[in-house]
Amino acid sequence: MSEVRTSRRRAVRDLVWYWLPPLAWMGVIFFLSAQPDLPGPPQPFIDAPLKKGAHLVAYALLALLCWRALSQGRGVDGRTLALAFAIAAVYGISDEFHQSFVPGREPSLRDVLIDAAGAAAALGVVWWRNTQGMQPTKSRKRH
Repeated sequence: MSEVRTSRRRAVRDLVWYWLPPLAWMGVIFFLSAQPDLPGPPQPFIDAPLKKGAHLVAYALLALLCWRALSQGRGVDGRTLALAFAIAAVYGISDEFHQSFVPGREPSLRDVLIDAAGAAAALGVVWWRNTQGMQPTKSRKRH
């Protein structure tokens, strides 16, 4: 009975450790998308590049967090990378759909493509690092 309880605790701990970060990040993206108007810089010519750059970075981070949750430290494989990309891209599509209901916001195919590009770029770096033998090392436990 003790082994079963320990196994359940480990499963719950792993679920929280790996899946809470991408779910929380999705919540941040959802919250920001629900704002009718986000503040921008005083110079209008900087506003669009800043917002599009934010899309790129936000979905790059989401893709990395999804990959981390899916792989759970087991390394890099194409299926996990593809699934992480799909989750981030589909969330980007759903985010733009969500914006169609927010006053002052409108969905944009360009934003979906930028979101997907950010996800692809981040996961491409993970794949490239793996193929170059530069896979991140696992953290060492302190005794």
